[in-house]
Amino acid sequence: MTPREAIRVLEERMNASVLGQEHIVSRLIMGLLADGNILIEGLPGLAKTRAVRSMAEAIEGKFSRIQFTPDLLPSDVIGTQLLQEEDGKQIFHFHPGPIFGNIILADEINRAPAKIQSAMLEAMEERQVTVAGKTYKLPKLFNVMATQNPLEQEGTYPLSEAQKDRFFMHVKIDYAKTEAEFEMIRMIQGERFEEKKPQEKIPQEMIFAARREVAQVKFSDALGHYIVELVFATRYPLRYSKQLEVMIDVGVSPRATLALTQCAQANAWMQGRDEVTVQDVRAVIKDVFHHRLVISEHALQNKRTAEGIIDLILEQVPVPKI
Repeated sequence: MTPREAIRVLEERMNASVLGQEHIVSRLIMGLLADGNILIEGLPGLAKTRAVRSMAEAIEGKFSRIQFTPDLLPSDVIGTQLLQEEDGKQIFHFHPGPIFGNIILADEINRAPAKIQSAMLEAMEERQVTVAGKTYKLPKLFNVMATQNPLEQEGTYPLSEAQKDRFFMHVKIDYAKTEAEFEMIRMIQGERFEEKKPQEKIPQEMIFAARREVAQVKFSDALGHYIVELVFATRYPLRYSKQLEVMIDVGVSPRATLALTQCAQANAWMQGRDEVTVQDVRAVIKDVFHHRLVISEHALQNKRTAEGIIDLILEQVPVPKI
């Protein structure tokens, strides 16, 4: 099996488990290929957890689900030092927490207080945790797939800009179409009465091999400059139009530049191409940018959204001839 075939199998299994949500499936796989964390936002019952679980079940490795609550402690997530007797001496031993997994489902991540978010920052960015002054490396395959509910705000702690910036993409999930919802009924009925046969898991090495192939997907200098221009349009909007200037308070960070490039490469690779096109960049830019943009009070009062502002940026920045 080649890396591309392995990813195709992963996509087929996930789509078979999460009907009518091809967009979220493709974005989760894209995050896996780009080695980035994904924030999924959607109403309850839209298969956010099921989508992440279906990915984890198809891949060789450890799946950890962490249910974030206001009373959660850092030690509940990253682990703790326990005093144990060894050869007649009392010695502290580190017991890893659930963060030491491969696919991490951070369920309702915005329900956790600041101390938990700080611990998650180090894990998501540096792939390590620090306990009692000692640093412990996380597994080589490590991706955080976090969820949040857009409706319930009571008892939540809005993610800081620094925390949101650690997510490669912020993907919004919507209701499935009529046909998919009908098929969902049939699928769930089948799961209730049919014994699920174990399927061969995709080896982690296949994921790493696919990542290497994605990293080799080429993009021209012209396309690289186009990506930078899109980024700079959020930071210096007056260069492009007065309309943009009054809508944006803070532009996107350098992480957005890297995330946009890597996600565009992953998108091209998933489409079977070895070179990034303008269409690849435009296909992923909203998921990469909209949670990083800080839009102005003027824009909010005029009912402007981050997605709408990104559409304006795409109109204002000239498309290169490639």
